[in-house]
Amino acid sequence: MKNYTLLAFLFFSISTFAQIKGTITDEKGTPLPFVSVFEENTYAGTTSNEQGKYQLNVKEIGKNKITFQYLGFKTQKIAVTSDSKTIILDVKMLEESFDLNEVVIDPKNNPANAIIRNAIANKKQNSEKTARYTADFYSKGMFKVKDLPKKILGQKLDIGDDMASNLDSTGTGILYLSETVSKITFEKPNKLKEKIIASKISGNNKGYSYNTATLSTYDFYDNTLEFGINLISPIADNAFNYYKYQLEGTFFDANNQEINKIKVTPKRDKEPVFEGYIYIVDDSFAIYAIDLDIKGYRMKNEFTESMTLKQSFNYNLKNKIWSKNAQTLSFNAGVFGVKFSGKFNYVYSNYEFPDSFEKKTFGNEIVAFEDNANKKDDAFWNEIRPIPLTIEESTDYTKKDSLQTIRKSEKYIDSVDAKNNKFKVLDILMGYEYKNTFKKHSFEYKGLLNIASLSFNTVQGFNLDSGFSFKKWNEEEGKSTSVSTTFNYGFSDERFRVTGEFKHKFNNINYAAIGISGGTKVAQFNSAEPISKFVNSISSLFFKDNYMKLYNLEFAQIDYAQDVANGVNLNGKVAYEQRKPLFNTTDYSFFKRDDFYSSNNPLAPNDFETLAFDQHHLFKATVTARINFGNKYISRPDGRFNFKNDKYPTIFLAFEKAFAASEKKYEFERIGASIQYDLSLDNKGILGMNFRAGKFFNAENISFIDYRHFNGNETHIGTSDRYLNVFNLMPYYANSTNDSYFEMHLEHNDMGFIMNKIPLLNLLKSTMNIGFHALAIPDRKPYSEFTIGLDNLGFGKFKLFRVDYVHSYQSGIQQNGVVFGLKILNVLD
Repeated sequence: MKNYTLLAFLFFSISTFAQIKGTITDEKGTPLPFVSVFEENTYAGTTSNEQGKYQLNVKEIGKNKITFQYLGFKTQKIAVTSDSKTIILDVKMLEESFDLNEVVIDPKNNPANAIIRNAIANKKQNSEKTARYTADFYSKGMFKVKDLPKKILGQKLDIGDDMASNLDSTGTGILYLSETVSKITFEKPNKLKEKIIASKISGNNKGYSYNTATLSTYDFYDNTLEFGINLISPIADNAFNYYKYQLEGTFFDANNQEINKIKVTPKRDKEPVFEGYIYIVDDSFAIYAIDLDIKGYRMKNEFTESMTLKQSFNYNLKNKIWSKNAQTLSFNAGVFGVKFSGKFNYVYSNYEFPDSFEKKTFGNEIVAFEDNANKKDDAFWNEIRPIPLTIEESTDYTKKDSLQTIRKSEKYIDSVDAKNNKFKVLDILMGYEYKNTFKKHSFEYKGLLNIASLSFNTVQGFNLDSGFSFKKWNEEEGKSTSVSTTFNYGFSDERFRVTGEFKHKFNNINYAAIGISGGTKVAQFNSAEPISKFVNSISSLFFKDNYMKLYNLEFAQIDYAQDVANGVNLNGKVAYEQRKPLFNTTDYSFFKRDDFYSSNNPLAPNDFETLAFDQHHLFKATVTARINFGNKYISRPDGRFNFKNDKYPTIFLAFEKAFAASEKKYEFERIGASIQYDLSLDNKGILGMNFRAGKFFNAENISFIDYRHFNGNETHIGTSDRYLNVFNLMPYYANSTNDSYFEMHLEHNDMGFIMNKIPLLNLLKSTMNIGFHALAIPDRKPYSEFTIGLDNLGFGKFKLFRVDYVHSYQSGIQQNGVVFGLKILNVLD
């Protein structure tokens, strides 16, 4: 309640602020961007924009001392005395002269090393000073694109008419511009509560910005900082294993404290490291400023060329705390000749540093929006915004906001839809989509030649899908409804199969959803579908290996799911299934035409006459639960958005019961559970774990379809990013069971910790995977696999491959093989 009172007070007292604003330049009149500006011995602060303009809100004008701090320039303190509500104060900054008297380049007695050692020794004490705080927070984010073509690889690039109209004739312009103002409460290492007071997105007055404080908590007092992978801080406990340091000079700030400017250089180029400068305060060895670059390949993000992180801290004589008052994160990226850039500015002000917080201060909700946070007018933003808009940003807001009224009108939207909805004769073959954006519904016809659905199996031969679908949605209420039907025709078995489906999502709060489906289709014996249609088609047509085993399924089912508590999702399903065995109907292949396919019987691959099972039917009820412990979430007026807490595992529980079968022997019960967890090992990588166990009851004579099947792989092709749910040399149905089972998958990705240190191999910029997989079932010897391989392989920016050596063992039989991982198959399927 205390926080809400404070927020209300802040809102109603904004107009009582006085404002100091102006332009900051160097001696030649060149504007200086991102200069830290703050009132002495307070936590009222801001930074200048790219044009050197700033505006600082202070509680009252009287005898104020305003500090201007910028790396490479002398810090200035300027006294302001006026009774005006608005003061214009232009500042000209002078370049800093660094003292190099004592700097000697001597590896055995490097003064920079001594400073860094002291910074490491004192970082716990310095970090503790800002371990708990409340503050006002402002963020501004912008994404830009340059040279966006109309086509990529011959395919038309559709980014939407609204976004395309924001770009000039060369495909250059601002894609996204957004601001937020909030009140944050934070406690190290990662407890956060944020209340967003105002949110603004250029060209979208109904939108809610994703700029939050959760994306800005980069603390160099920690040993590692998370940028996709964990990067080593220049003052980490083991920093000397990764960096070389050079003292480039010293200077004194406005408080007469000596500041050491230290150049940070990586010892090895491919390591997860920063490079640039860190500024350390003498005596206390606190951080004064950060100016560091990150190369994209060091983050294992090849599309990012570079990223720059700047932080500035100010000193309060009253409590003797160096606190972060401004941060800038910018990046450059590119692919196919298209350049992307982005910049996020963060300003922290009005700090308070309590000794402790009440127990219930932090909960699972990490971000919440104040009512009408996205409805603040320009007068509000002009007064509270700490960083003035640049001309480019102001123009973008003006242009997009003025066009928004037009673009949201029914007349304009219908005109755009009319252009895209034009029917062509060729659409009969290739497919057609009709969309009514204003009324929020669409209709799609897949076409008679839906080439993307074309596949091959030995039961149907070549087969093709077509179908219709209707969708209706309401983003504000989080509702959506879809009705679809799929027609499948097999050219060899000459059979036409149809399925239909209805789905409805009720909201974005508890994600309640219902689904009804039914029809006839071919299904794999293993419902997890361990072999994809694409891989099976290639394996069959090119190598005469038909690993996919199918049966005919006629079904009707209804399912319902929703979040029943924070981090707990329940799903219930009841289905009627009639199963019929199928035989191969074709021997066609591109190559090896003298060879024979195996039969469609997974238990007898050389038996082409015996049925894989007897035709039967049953009802099946399934209840599953997913539990994410410590689940965090963001509450927005348009929904609740969950974030898994990486500290805890995810648990899955399942109960399955077959009943009312054509024969009693097909009825059974099964319970199952699995635990999935990723253990972060700081800069040493991630250990992924997946444990799964279960038990059947009354299942002695059930259908082989209902056995527990395990995801094997006989193709030597991997299709997933990680192998935490597959045995890469195990035949698909060799260890299926109707009894108890336990399987374990462990995989460690070193994220470059080892590979970055190996000469020549480090040029690959790859990572090393080491894995162990085991399966235990009754009456059979355990199955185990050991894997070792390289990930993040590819060409240029495209790292889509991995390769693993696999050794397996079961019942005295050892196998060795190589699995080639093609992650692009995730997209194709």
